[in-house]
Amino acid sequence: MNRKKTKVIRVGDRHIGGAFPISVQSMCSTKTDDIDATLAQIEALEQAGCEIVRLAVPNARAAKALPDIRKNCRLPLVADIHFDYRLALAAVEAGFDKIRINPGNIGSPAKAKLVADACRANGVPIRIGVNAGSLEKDLLERLGPTPEALCESALRHVRILEDFNFDEICISVKSSRVADTVAACRRVSTATGYPLHLGVTETGTPGLGIVKSAAGIGALLMDGIGDTLRVSLTADPVEEVRAGLAILKAVGLRQEGVSIIACPTCGRTDIDLISTVHKVEELLGNIKAPLTVAVMGCAVNGPGEAREADYGLAGGRGEGVLFRRGALVKKVPEAELAQALYALIIQDAEASQ
Repeated sequence: MNRKKTKVIRVGDRHIGGAFPISVQSMCSTKTDDIDATLAQIEALEQAGCEIVRLAVPNARAAKALPDIRKNCRLPLVADIHFDYRLALAAVEAGFDKIRINPGNIGSPAKAKLVADACRANGVPIRIGVNAGSLEKDLLERLGPTPEALCESALRHVRILEDFNFDEICISVKSSRVADTVAACRRVSTATGYPLHLGVTETGTPGLGIVKSAAGIGALLMDGIGDTLRVSLTADPVEEVRAGLAILKAVGLRQEGVSIIACPTCGRTDIDLISTVHKVEELLGNIKAPLTVAVMGCAVNGPGEAREADYGLAGGRGEGVLFRRGALVKKVPEAELAQALYALIIQDAEASQ
């Protein structure tokens, strides 16, 4: 797919925009002033594959913790700030890599200019983030919580920064309604060349939340829109990261890691396919090589699908067969299928080193 070429901004050691890979973000759920808990969660997010982490900075206590957090983690960090320009200045001074603040909501143009000047002097970009639940009163009265209002609000904030000769900007426009999020992002993408942060906000628990996020984020990615993303879930932030990476993999924008193809099961299946595929997924979860692995339940489509993958298994009655790049390797008892497939992949990886 052809991605829209947007302005490139730098967030720590990562670039957002242009042709650079789409970054997966999450946000800590810890209290930021609990430094140890926050650092532990950042480490867990990094291990899961998170590339940029955002922290809430609601008060002076949180701001005071920022220097210690910055000194003790590797990932690019974003300070999430509302209304108080002094917290933004503290985050810049602490060495944070990006500020999320809407310049129209911090009291006066003079305060917005102070933030823009500090960010410019320190090479810190600003993310403008507009949500349907926090639109300006006049836009709500005139347009309601619509894609048009989201876009207009974002562009208002952009113009404030541009008036101060600041253009290191990233934009997000989000709604809890998938269709409104998609429409708003399409409007902003047409109206500006700044990079876009994608996400459907307030999606809820992982069951439905991942579906909503995949529908909205996936639609935009397939349009070539988007430079960074967060899957917003009422869950452990690590689940957000896994879901974001899975969405990128599903639309073909990430290659690393194992992609599993598995049939939905039917009356022809003669092995316990569900437990087998879960076991395969668990065993292969830490493999970073870009592999396609097929786990199929019967002899109708199984051998064909398995032969098209890098590795695969196809079930029979109480047993199954393993494939390596189209070639039959051996038959294996059902109880040993997942482990035998894993052993084959590891054996090949070690032999190639």
